[in-house]
Order: sequence, then C-alpha cells, then structure tokens
Amino acid sequence: MTTLMVIAKEPRPGRVKTRLTPPYTPEEAAALAEASLADTLAVVAASPARRRLLVLDGRPGRWLPAGIEVLPQTGGGLDERLAAAFALCDGPALLIGMDTPQITPELLRPVLLPGGDDPADAWFGPAADGGFWALGLRRPDPRLLRGVPMSTPDTGRIQRRRLTDSGLTVCDLPELRDVDTASDAEAVAARAPGSRFAAAVARFAPAGAR
Repeated sequence: MTTLMVIAKEPRPGRVKTRLTPPYTPEEAAALAEASLADTLAVVAASPARRRLLVLDGRPGRWLPAGIEVLPQTGGGLDERLAAAFALCDGPALLIGMDTPQITPELLRPVLLPGGDDPADAWFGPAADGGFWALGLRRPDPRLLRGVPMSTPDTGRIQRRRLTDSGLTVCDLPELRDVDTASDAEAVAARAPGSRFAAAVARFAPAGAR
C-alpha cells in the first residue's frame, strides 16, 4: 500500500494564510488554516494507507487525529522540503498539502488503491492557481522535485514536465482550488458544505470576510 503524507505549517496567527489578511484578522486566518488542516487530516485518517505522515513545520496541536505520525520539515525552499518528504518513503507515496479541505477519500482512492493494470508511475493533482495539490510517485525520487520553482503560476506545468521528461507515465487527478485568498476560501467552503472549514468561513463572515 501507499504512504500518505501531508505537508503543513502549524496554524499560528501571523505564520499561516497571510494572504487572507485582510479581510480576515491573523487570528481568523489561523483558525481557517486549522480547520483546513483538520479536515485534511480527517480524510487521511479515513483513507487506506500503509503509513500516514504529517510533515510539519511547527508543533502538533488538538487538530491532530490518532494514527498519524508527525515528522519535522527540513530547512530550505519548498522544493527541498517536498523532496525531503519523499525521501522518508521506501515505497509508493502520495503527498498532499493542507490547503484543499474539499478533498475526500474517494478522490485519493485511485492513487492509494490503484488497479492491477494501472500503468501510472506518478499521479499529479493540478491546482487552479497553477501549482499542484497532490503528487504521487510509485518510486519516490527526491530529484524529481529539487529545483522546481515553487509558488509561481508555472509551478504545476514545470513539475509535471519534470515527471514526463524523466520518462514517467503520469495520471492526472482532478483540478482543485487551493485556499490562498478570501475569494478562494468562500469558493472552497461552498464545495465542502459540511466541513470544519466551511463552518469556520461562515463563522467569520460577519466580521468582514466578504
């Protein structure tokens, strides 16, 4: 089976989701980040996996469910931190972020339980902002991530090209929207109406989030 990893920051005011401020306060932005992370980890806990990892910048909190191993992030740029996360794995691995609380176990199932005739060497989940929300590798190789420019409109295109240029067969997952801005938060909450994240967006809306 596959190792399922989440890379995340501890949801502390002023350290996470700074692009939500304004209209949200730093405390509200951190609460939204915590809700998003809690929703994501709940999906991880409910998904079939050989190993469940949280690769964390910071300390775990009340949002961490049982059964998920916590390991610290390395230093360096995001490409180096993602590469280091894959270096922790000795078999098939899927890495996701904390910014897509609309994910479901069903969305991840094709990667975690691929069919016997599945030809994919890699799975790629594009994000609407040009990045990616998921990356799965049948044989993890940190070199596939090092040097890819992160947090740009071309990040996803460059990362996927890195995979195909390495001779890998890539299976694409559905495109999802990351939560970076207030408009993202509202749109994602609408796609996940029963989530902790949607409840948090609704709770803070009267304070000027819209």
